[in-house]
Amino acid sequence: MAGPSPCADLQAVHGLEYPVHRVCMRCVMAASSSDAPCSCDCFVSVPPASAIPAVIFAKNSDRPRAEVQEVVFVPAGTHAPGSRLQCTYIEVEQVCKTYAMILSRPSWLWGAEMGANEHGVCIGNEAVWTKEPVAEGEALLGMDLLRLALERSSSAQEAVHVISCLLERHGQGGSCREDPEPFCYHNTFLLADRKEAWVMETAGRLWAAQRIQAGARNISNQLSIGTDISAEHPELRSHAQAQGWWAGQGTFDFTQVFSLTQQPVRMEAAKARFRAGRELLQPRQGAITAEVMMDILRNKESGICMDSGGFRTTASMVSILPQDPSQPCVHFLTATPDPSRSVFKPFIFGLGAAQVPQVLSPTFGDQDPVRILPRFQTQVDRRHTLYRGHQAAVELMESGQERGQQLWQKQRDLEQEGLEIARGLLTSEQTPAPQQLGSLFQAFVERESQLYA
Repeated sequence: MAGPSPCADLQAVHGLEYPVHRVCMRCVMAASSSDAPCSCDCFVSVPPASAIPAVIFAKNSDRPRAEVQEVVFVPAGTHAPGSRLQCTYIEVEQVCKTYAMILSRPSWLWGAEMGANEHGVCIGNEAVWTKEPVAEGEALLGMDLLRLALERSSSAQEAVHVISCLLERHGQGGSCREDPEPFCYHNTFLLADRKEAWVMETAGRLWAAQRIQAGARNISNQLSIGTDISAEHPELRSHAQAQGWWAGQGTFDFTQVFSLTQQPVRMEAAKARFRAGRELLQPRQGAITAEVMMDILRNKESGICMDSGGFRTTASMVSILPQDPSQPCVHFLTATPDPSRSVFKPFIFGLGAAQVPQVLSPTFGDQDPVRILPRFQTQVDRRHTLYRGHQAAVELMESGQERGQQLWQKQRDLEQEGLEIARGLLTSEQTPAPQQLGSLFQAFVERESQLYA
């Protein structure tokens, strides 16, 4: 693990190699009263489901439709003992060493919807509502937990430990959208590395995790871990029994025990999307590639590629994590909404990797509405350069004009170039210099920007 754990007085967690802090804060959050559709979908393929010896990760980030998502590169760092770290709403203890990360995040907050680190760990998160009550107090957002896990973990299993430890110490809570009306939820996570994947689902400070060592798996905005629990919070079952949700005997089904008895509209829609995602994955087991994942993320009929009322797919990501540690992981990010009209651009950790300015939103310092109390009373323009160009391009593509169709085809051609580079790297047909690998994402962003100029 990167540096010492911020948790003290550790005790063993059932089924997990790592320890976790005893309860020092009871995390609760308030469920949103809105039943408006809101959703995300995560997918993973672990050999032999993958067509190549690699774990393949994918996620659509479905958020308020006007929200801008940026792609942020964070270099590795070392930090003085006792350092504090400002997250979206609260400060936490910093660790001595943090890993380099590439993040796709709503530009107003500190955390991220999805991302990867230099060790090939990828994480995506989803909103979920459970029987466990939620409160409006500000703590760590699920997106903060995701970023903290990426900066501190060298494997997916270690990331499960980091999230569980931070949940115990700081809790989860706070509004998850840039709006005066609070929108709060619990979180589920899909975590992957070169060897395996984990699903981690939370209910307040409680959690359960499932290890995936082979096959394909997806998650949406609902609990999905049933009886196949690989690790759990030590008080998960006793709490459920105390609440009268479980008799304390027989099979313990996490989804059945902790899911709401009467599901709101948003979660009923998630059930259909979860089933659709599973049905798109299953027939392709043994042949799942990055392109297959991109096609699934672009599927509008299922609702996985969302464009519904106030919500839409604001950014997407697909990662190839080769099991051979000598091969680089390749992460494809859009940095723009609607993957059906966006370019998945390759990013590889390497010498010269740096922040690409065209996908970085403007900052507003102390005048940012997220910093002024009460929060979110005004709106600011967070569109980055690529987002602005992409907006104009989408209008042209939707116009039905021949020029719009030509622009869409140029997007696909550019994306295909990135996929060919990935194939060459993974088959050792190409051996570019590390400096070239580190600047790959910037080169593709610049070329996409030229398409829109």
